[in-house]
Amino acid sequence: MIKVIQTGLFTTIQDGGRYGYRNIGIPTSGFMDQENAWAANKIVDNDREECLFEITLTGPTLIFNGNYVISITGGDFNPLINELPVKMYQPINVKLGDTLKINNTKNGARCYLAISGGIDVKSIFGSKSFYSNISESYYLRKGDEIKISHNSKSKILKKNKLKFKLNKSMNVFKGPEFDLLNTKVKKMLFKNEFTIRTNSRMAYNLEEKVQIEVKSIISSPVMPGTVQLTPSGKIIILHRDCQTTGGYPRILQLSKSSLNHLSQIKSNEKIKFSLINS
Repeated sequence: MIKVIQTGLFTTIQDGGRYGYRNIGIPTSGFMDQENAWAANKIVDNDREECLFEITLTGPTLIFNGNYVISITGGDFNPLINELPVKMYQPINVKLGDTLKINNTKNGARCYLAISGGIDVKSIFGSKSFYSNISESYYLRKGDEIKISHNSKSKILKKNKLKFKLNKSMNVFKGPEFDLLNTKVKKMLFKNEFTIRTNSRMAYNLEEKVQIEVKSIISSPVMPGTVQLTPSGKIIILHRDCQTTGGYPRILQLSKSSLNHLSQIKSNEKIKFSLINS
C-alpha cells in the first residue's frame, strides 16, 4: 500500500492505453511519454504496458506501507527518500515507513514512478489509465491509499542505460489537409519556432498564429499527434487524451517519438517542426 500525503500538481495512474473504443468516442489515454514510462517498468521487471504514476511539473509526497522496488524516470524532479537524494533510471529498494518526495521539475514536464508488480486499480474498457468520466478518479488526491499488486523486494534488477534528454525538434509528416496551405505558410511552418502556451493531456496550444484563412472541414478522424489549424490561424497539437474526431484541418502529424518529446515541453518553451520526407 502507498498513501498519498501531498498530491503535487497533477499525478495520475496511466498504463499503455485504452484501445478499441475510439468508435464510441473514448480516447486512447495512457502514458504521455511512452519511452520513459516503458523504461521505468523495465527497470522493475514489469511488462512495459503496466500501470504506473505519471507526475506533472510538481510531484507528490508518498509513504510506503510495505517493502517495494521502485524506479523513477523522465524529467529531473529531484526525488528524495527520507530527505536523501535518490538516483533516477535505476532500481530503488524502499522499506515500510519510507517517505518519497518528488519535488518541482528542474528539467522536463513529466516523470514516471513504477513499482515492481504494478498498481492494483480497476481496469475499465481494458485499461487502468485515469480519464475523466471513465475511471473512478481523474488524479490522485490527498489521503488516497493505493494498493500494489505484490511485494517483490527480493528482485535484483539492473540500471537502465536510457538518460533523459529534452528534445524540442518535432519530426512531422504532412497531414491530410497540408496542401490547403500556400507555399509561404508551408515554408514558415518549418522555418519558425513556436511557443507552447496552455497545454494538457488533451492538447498543446501554440502562441504564434499562421496568417492564412482556412475553412473548417467535415468532422474527420484525429489521433494523438495530429496538428490542427483553426480558422483564426491558431495551431493545436493533440495528445493522448484528445477527442477522436475534429473539424479543423489536419495540417501535420507528429511522429511517435516526437509525441513523446512534446510531453516533456513546458509552457513558454519553444519547439520547431521538422518535415519527414515520405
